[in-house]
Amino acid sequence: MSTETLRITELFLSLQGEARSAGYPTVFVRLTGCPLRCQYCDSEYAFYNGERLPLSEIMAQVEQQGVKHVCVTGGEPLAQPNCHVLLKALCERGYQVSLETSGAMDITAVDTRVSIVMDLKTPASKEAERNRYDNISHLARKDQIKFVLCNRGDYDWARFKLDEYQLVDTVGDVLFSPSYGQLEPAELAQWIIDDKLCVRFQTQLHKTLWGDKPGC
Repeated sequence: MSTETLRITELFLSLQGEARSAGYPTVFVRLTGCPLRCQYCDSEYAFYNGERLPLSEIMAQVEQQGVKHVCVTGGEPLAQPNCHVLLKALCERGYQVSLETSGAMDITAVDTRVSIVMDLKTPASKEAERNRYDNISHLARKDQIKFVLCNRGDYDWARFKLDEYQLVDTVGDVLFSPSYGQLEPAELAQWIIDDKLCVRFQTQLHKTLWGDKPGC
């Protein structure tokens, strides 16, 4: 086993609350650190500190959870170069691996077996200028693009990006998610229905079940 280490904020078993694998028991490996400061971020506690663990220990803890789905998240996991080593190791062990990334980091080195769930940051996130649009050309049908929407302006902006980059034809799913506590889910759902958008509406299942708290 490789001797690389990563700084980990938490590792826990829960239900996946978002994206294509929502509802499955999933091991979450939350890496520490993020260069972005989105105004709606719900994981600020992962920006600093954390515990540096060897890859072998991380893999052992994942195995102890006894499920096949693993989500590597943050913070921004790709801010740690050894994230790529972790992703590859998880794939080699036969896990179904997803990566939640902000879209601000280069994804070209991500193991091709990983399902990438990549944000495009909207204007109301206050980090839209950090989007790396060249990442889109490296996504495939196994991958997903997520828009977290705070208001009607974000929705209209996202609709424009759908057409500009032909996103529905690029990735397996385009996810429209209301920012928790900022946009009413029913309102976003109605906009999607009215415009007949070929996107997947989603809410954060884990927050419906357990509220807005870490480690769930």
